[in-house]
Amino acid sequence: MFAPTAFTRSEPGYEDIGHRVQRIITDPKVQKVQSVTVTRLPDERPEDWRRLMEEISETAGIQVEPLGGDSIKIGWRGYCEV
Repeated sequence: MFAPTAFTRSEPGYEDIGHRVQRIITDPKVQKVQSVTVTRLPDERPEDWRRLMEEISETAGIQVEPLGGDSIKIGWRGYCEV
C-alpha cells in the first residue's frame, strides 16, 4: 500500500493567478461598478503576473491601467467609455 503524498507548492502559477483575478472580476459588486483594482500578491511570480495583465489588456472592451508597483485597474464597458 502506498502512503499518501503531500503536494506542496511554493508559489501560485499563472493559472492560479488567473483564477484569483477571475474570481475578483466576477464578484457581483465589482460587476456593478465595472472596474476593479488588483494587486499582485507577494508569492505570485512577476513574470506570470505580467503575462496575465498583457493578455487581459489585449481583450476587446477591456482597459488595463497601471497604477504603479504591482497594482492595475481593470475596467470594461462603461468604465472604458468615460
